[in-house]
Amino acid sequence: MSKTSVVVRQKKREATVQKFAAKRAELKAILSSPKTTDEEFYAAQRKLDKMPRNSSKVRLKNRCSITGRPRAFIGKFGVSRIQFRELALNGQLPGVVKASW
Repeated sequence: MSKTSVVVRQKKREATVQKFAAKRAELKAILSSPKTTDEEFYAAQRKLDKMPRNSSKVRLKNRCSITGRPRAFIGKFGVSRIQFRELALNGQLPGVVKASW
């Protein structure tokens, strides 16, 4: 089980990413547009630099929804490999059948 502070920090990052997503996408569109003038480009770049670092989607980390474990995350189920195995063996994951493990 990971520390609660780390999980809370991750949730705070998710909220920040969601808050700034529209404005960030708008600025990125200006930067990638070939019709943008140099002044507009640099102005958009400065605005993007002044935004909080945690507003970037790249800074998010997939975590197990049960334990908060950051590694060995199985995206389809939203849990780590350890929790996946426990849930599968208990029959709590629909459609998952034990093969040979």
